[in-house]
Amino acid sequence: MARSTPMDHESADRISAAAGRDPDSATAASGFDERAQDAADRNEPSDPYDYDDHSYDD
Repeated sequence: MARSTPMDHESADRISAAAGRDPDSATAASGFDERAQDAADRNEPSDPYDYDDHSYDD
């Protein structure tokens, strides 16, 4: 049986960028980019101490 690799944010970002470059692609049309982001969020929750994430700034 093949082993699977969990979706991470880096991969999901690449998929989303590809879907954004070609909105008529199968990836964009199927919503795979959104599902990839959701999977990355489940597999790799955001780090509250990630200083690149400025969502906590006022």
